[in-house]
Amino acid sequence: HHIEHLVVLDDSGNLKGILSDRDVKYNLASPATTFSAHELNYLLDQVTVGMIMVKNVITVTPDTTVEDAALVIRDNEISSLPVMKDGRPVGIVTKTDVMGVLMDAIGLGEENERLIVLVRNRIGMVADITSRLRDEGINIASLITWPEKGSEGVYQLVLRVKGEDKVKAVAALESMQLKVMTEYVEDHSDFVSD
Repeated sequence: HHIEHLVVLDDSGNLKGILSDRDVKYNLASPATTFSAHELNYLLDQVTVGMIMVKNVITVTPDTTVEDAALVIRDNEISSLPVMKDGRPVGIVTKTDVMGVLMDAIGLGEENERLIVLVRNRIGMVADITSRLRDEGINIASLITWPEKGSEGVYQLVLRVKGEDKVKAVAALESMQLKVMTEYVEDHSDFVSD
């Protein structure tokens, strides 16, 4: 059924563990086994979910933000989180769910063009950029920032605009003395704007 994680409950509906497809694969016999097919089937029939599931389960609640769930997944090197409400499981969040939200948030899959400017962290920088694009009649489909590795106080500002607005957006940003990346650039050092 293309399911990678199963939440394991007891007869009363309480969370007892979680089982991933990786747990199942890890506990299957190696193809190099010396057991006969009959012996192997007998042994596999003795293995239960309770024996191979993860019992110490990290959970979140429905009001946990997607960002916080992503952080829990990353920091604990896990790929799913059962969602609990009033001590009862009400759902599950996976890495795939988090990636889907991120992709939607940054406008992937839409017909937008990606522009990157490297800017110094200062109050009003984002407002200046968005105001300039607004004044040019350019709609920003998405905007996200993150620190530029190796450059203290510098951030990548990634904007997505409609394809038809790309040239006009680049010109508007360059008129602010910003250097715009429209494609992959390995060395960003020449693109840091003051």
